[in-house]
Amino acid sequence: MDRRSFLKNAGLAGATAGAATLAAPALASGKRELKMVTTWPKNFPGLGTGAQRIADRITAASEGQLTVKLFAAGELVPAFESFDAVSNGTADMYHAADYYWLGKHKAFGFFTAVPMGMTAAELEAWMHFGGGQELWDELAGQFNVKSFLAGNTGLQAGGWFNKEINSLEDLKGLKMRMPGLGGEVLRRLGASAVALPGSEIFPALQSGAIDATEWVGAWNDMAFGFYKVAKYYYTKGFHEPGAGLSFGMNKGVWESFTPGQQELIRSACMAENNYMFAEYNHNNGAALETLLTKHNVQVRDFSDDVFDAIGRKAEEVVAEVAETDDISKRIYESYVKSRKETSAWSSLAERNYLTARDRILG
Repeated sequence: MDRRSFLKNAGLAGATAGAATLAAPALASGKRELKMVTTWPKNFPGLGTGAQRIADRITAASEGQLTVKLFAAGELVPAFESFDAVSNGTADMYHAADYYWLGKHKAFGFFTAVPMGMTAAELEAWMHFGGGQELWDELAGQFNVKSFLAGNTGLQAGGWFNKEINSLEDLKGLKMRMPGLGGEVLRRLGASAVALPGSEIFPALQSGAIDATEWVGAWNDMAFGFYKVAKYYYTKGFHEPGAGLSFGMNKGVWESFTPGQQELIRSACMAENNYMFAEYNHNNGAALETLLTKHNVQVRDFSDDVFDAIGRKAEEVVAEVAETDDISKRIYESYVKSRKETSAWSSLAERNYLTARDRILG
């Protein structure tokens, strides 16, 4: 409402009281409404609901000082335009997987997942204690974005195929939905890899536009109904051993917040990162059981020769990113160093324990 019109219509005395009652608190409170865009379908389990939880946490923890309104993929901008929308200020923040932005800079892949890369626990270690967050700040800052980890799906499945993959020959000519550097690995092995947003995968698989797809794991894959159009479900997803999801905020918006508000947002992202990882671990087992017993899905594993060839090609593809520029080289070297350090313990401790537990308990 225009203040002069208000004074004219209500009278000077009443207007003065009204202005003190209505206008001053809104101005003094500094309340802000923020737009979050995502690359996920609305309310999609885990990914879409995780983005909504972040929005709700920020709104609730700030006691309404910061109100975050979420726009799912396509509601404000198309899924793959989320990064640009935040970078240029059309939106304030996004929830996505940063390997979607490889067209902006190839090093973004390290902050989601790279082939034969880190598990969820190893990624957390690098980000918080191995210099990963600082390098991410430097890279994303070039695009006017401030980023945090805000979810993890854990080790993903190898994908859904309409035929068995028994040899490297079976990969040649295969059309598969796989974004990121994993897609480049497939291309070098003779397959054709395409990047599709989640909402477009099922119709592409159903129509034969693609022959195979990866998505996440049993819980999300069952929700998308891939078992209806693909028979073989492969384990051991080389491409995303611990996929970190990202919260990206327009840097100018981030810097406009108070230190307390920044800490609130940082904590909301960390909370969702832990919550989502637990959620996937809880739901994947039950969903897998349903796929096996109710939908007669056939689970397969890549043979050693196929997986070894994938691994060798993955090492080549990831190492090439380091040749892009100085920051890519530093990110790669930091990532590899941290992976070696953390895997030395996880291999000795966790892998040996899990192997022994499975042997005893089944």
